[in-house]
Amino acid sequence: MSLKIRLARAGTNKRPFYHIVIADSRAPRDGRFIERLGYFDPLLPKDKSERLKLDLDKVKAWLAKGALPTDRVLRFLDQAGVMTRAKRSNPMRAIPRKQRKAQAEEAAKAAEAAKAAAVKAAAEKAAAAAGGAGAS
Repeated sequence: MSLKIRLARAGTNKRPFYHIVIADSRAPRDGRFIERLGYFDPLLPKDKSERLKLDLDKVKAWLAKGALPTDRVLRFLDQAGVMTRAKRSNPMRAIPRKQRKAQAEEAAKAAEAAKAAAVKAAAEKAAAAAGGAGAS
């Protein structure tokens, strides 16, 4: 049974409120959970302390038992200092698709040309070695 620390949505239409829960990864998002660890209210301003509440002792206990946080919960735990989140960097994402395709095609052509040059150099080296061996 793989355990996840994740968000379970509550609240009404267009008024989201999330419970931070520990649940089996196969359970529905808003369905069965094992324990509630805190809550998150995205409608409150970021500077309010009531926006996020976590029981850090329970979180640490579940992490020790092997529970894995989802990406959003990992951000919360990183802010709280419980876990560290690896920085993500995808500089290619900011480039428009046509330019990415053109760059990929150029890179493929360059790789193909380098491979052809390596094959040609190996053939010349083999020919020189065969010519040198025949002269002696």
